[in-house]
Amino acid sequence: MRPRFKLWIEKDGQLVFSDWRAQLLRTIDESGSLSEAASRLGVHYRIAWEKLHRMEQRLGVKLVEGHSGGAGGGGANLTDAGRELLAKYERLTASLDEEVARRFAALFGEEG
Repeated sequence: MRPRFKLWIEKDGQLVFSDWRAQLLRTIDESGSLSEAASRLGVHYRIAWEKLHRMEQRLGVKLVEGHSGGAGGGGANLTDAGRELLAKYERLTASLDEEVARRFAALFGEEG
């Protein structure tokens, strides 16, 4: 047996961040493109854009900066705020994974 849990962050009762949204930011950072990130995650560009836009609105901060044109086309990069949010979320989930595994082992006598 293995414990599993889902974490999401709300603000004023509205979803602002989750594992999927973290993956979206991570993939934008890796690919340098919202369009490419959407493709890699298997969603339409519009869905990725809407989720990103809602996160930014609800948090009141710009997470991704887009740039257009040029010989190589446009692209997107995480802002400092976007990188910080992603890093904090990843630290939080890592520490929660460790705590859940520890408590699971203590209660069920099994290692994750």
